[in-house]
Amino acid sequence: ASGVVYEAKHLVRGDVVAIKKMDLAKQQRKELLISEIEVMREFKHPNIVNYIECYLETEKLWVVMEYLEGGCLTDVCTETLVNESQISGITKKCLEALSFLHSRKVIHRDMKSDNVLLGMEGQVKVTDFGYCAQIRVADNSKRSTMVGTPYWMAPEVIARKKYSYKVDIWSMGIIIIEMIDGEPPYLNETPVRALYLIAVNGKPKIQNAGKFSTALLDFADKCLTVDVSKRATADELLQHEFMKQESDLTTLKRNILAARSVKNKNN
Repeated sequence: ASGVVYEAKHLVRGDVVAIKKMDLAKQQRKELLISEIEVMREFKHPNIVNYIECYLETEKLWVVMEYLEGGCLTDVCTETLVNESQISGITKKCLEALSFLHSRKVIHRDMKSDNVLLGMEGQVKVTDFGYCAQIRVADNSKRSTMVGTPYWMAPEVIARKKYSYKVDIWSMGIIIIEMIDGEPPYLNETPVRALYLIAVNGKPKIQNAGKFSTALLDFADKCLTVDVSKRATADELLQHEFMKQESDLTTLKRNILAARSVKNKNN
């Protein structure tokens, strides 16, 4: 659900928090708000942004959440070079969050670098659960609604086929491409054209593939398998050899500060 995010000091707790302010009158799908709050409140995990509390005042919903000073992964991908061990570490933490959600029958459905937040001490946390879907037995463990952000959307979602948890794995593969190439495939295309190209071309090409190990490329390949039955699960990917390359992610502080410096100069 869309809204403005503020940084604030919590007077009772004494720490810095993020407050997302949402105007209920402008929200076309209020159920997304409920979904976002319910998932954050119910599912606590080290790699999921921590929900603190929420308030409703005069058609404005204020959601208080954990604050991560590093901002979103997008800036780091766009403005800096992320090395292979950092890619491994970031991916591992995201997959641990997805494994946790999937084991509780929840699909995120909007995984992208904008929804991965970074801390200055190496924290990596998934956020924005407005598009989450809870799978129930009555649903036959599948969904068919076309939701998400076009450039990260799995082919089966675009084709309006029944889909399940593995849509998040495809999106994770696109996030890996963002960390390698600085942006997702087809970003220079319109969203509609991008959807068409994803559906027609299937597995996207990695532009800078030659600079990275076969382990990383094989890992990305397993995320971006068009045949859903052959696409890996989060738990399977966590056992992949590429996950052994993870580094101390406190090194990301340099990337975060460098990205911030570039953005400040451009502004």
